[in-house]
Amino acid sequence: MEEEETVTEFSLSKLKASLLPQQDSFEGEASIELKKLIKSTLGWVFFIDNESSLWRSGLSWSMFFLLTICVPLVSHFVFACSPSSSSGSRCDEDHSRPFDGIVQISLSLFAILSFLSLSSFTHKYGLRKFLFLDKLSHESQKVKQGYAQEIHRSMKILSAFVLPCFFADAAYKIWWFSSGGTQIPYFYNVYLSHTIACILLMSSWLYRISISFLVCVLFQLICFLQILRLEDFAQVFERDSDVASILLDHLSIRRNLRIISHRFRKFILFSLILVTGSQFVSLLRTTESRSIVDIFTAGELALCSISLVTGLFICLRSAAKITHKAQSVTSLAAKWHVCSTINSFEEVEGDTPRSHAATDHVIYSLNNAYEETDSEEGDGDDAIDNTHFLPILHALSYQKRQALLTYFEHNRAGITVYGFMLDRSWLHTIFAIQLSLTLWILNKTIGIH
Repeated sequence: MEEEETVTEFSLSKLKASLLPQQDSFEGEASIELKKLIKSTLGWVFFIDNESSLWRSGLSWSMFFLLTICVPLVSHFVFACSPSSSSGSRCDEDHSRPFDGIVQISLSLFAILSFLSLSSFTHKYGLRKFLFLDKLSHESQKVKQGYAQEIHRSMKILSAFVLPCFFADAAYKIWWFSSGGTQIPYFYNVYLSHTIACILLMSSWLYRISISFLVCVLFQLICFLQILRLEDFAQVFERDSDVASILLDHLSIRRNLRIISHRFRKFILFSLILVTGSQFVSLLRTTESRSIVDIFTAGELALCSISLVTGLFICLRSAAKITHKAQSVTSLAAKWHVCSTINSFEEVEGDTPRSHAATDHVIYSLNNAYEETDSEEGDGDDAIDNTHFLPILHALSYQKRQALLTYFEHNRAGITVYGFMLDRSWLHTIFAIQLSLTLWILNKTIGIH
């Protein structure tokens, strides 16, 4: 392991010396992109850089405690009411909130996990290092441009998920306070009290949802950079490359994937446990015989569930996608090895018209097969394991190609969580386990009757 990292660092230092003029120009572009990113979307977090001042960090933590813990906790107990309450506040069924405890605990726990993770990342590494912007000077122009575009696209994705949930919850809270009247607890003045409470609750919802989605979107962004690097790496099989350069590039990608796995493993694991537990408790409560489930009583619970599941889905999908593409390199190397081996055997047999005809016939058949299946390809086809790929027939020795292929087969890269590879098989396993638990809970609740 140490020898691999030493070889990789030595290679990157040589590349840095050769690409020094390009590095300075891109550092300026990266800084501009980073500043835009900070000002437009992440500035409200206050702790995004390890150079943040003490008062900014204090303000950030104050906002966190106020909007993540204090406001949800106070609102849950102060505005608690039910139609059959004998000691507390009484209200009609539409204004009762039987599932508010589940909603507040789930959102707050997910926001706490996200805030602590993001705070740890940015203080320990800094935003530029955390987003791998400091390593882009060694990449191709295609990777740099693709990553810059993905940064802006990620912020649009963040807004596309956060804003609809916020507007839906804001509409519900405005209706709840405006139509509840005096049956909802208030202090001094009913209109002023309800207005302030409504604004604080909407701010708390927006803050918690934004923090939770932000970490998930940043994880997707970082994984996308490695996908760009893998797609760029796959081009080595279409041009003359030696085994050493191919090996060094792949070692660098594997090292980055290990770094990403190490940084996000706790967040992914605890997110999976938290979301699973929250959904099962929600299912257990809503399927009780005495539960009243409609858009007024369970609307916020539905929004909370959608938000949590979507955030977890973004993380698991991104991890499975980068793992699948990283493992597709093995298939690509095998195809490259087979074509080169066939060509080398024909050259040994002699440069006869028959052997040339055989080679041309094989490539012609491959092209025809690719054209025939092109209409059947979907948008989700792997860009790395490309059916249109026809490798350069290398002059490398059979032993070198076989050694490289053996290396790919025994060193599969991808996102791991404490040693477990997050590929599609693990996603199927997680889905099967959760489906089994769901059916078990339904059997214990609905099945009894």
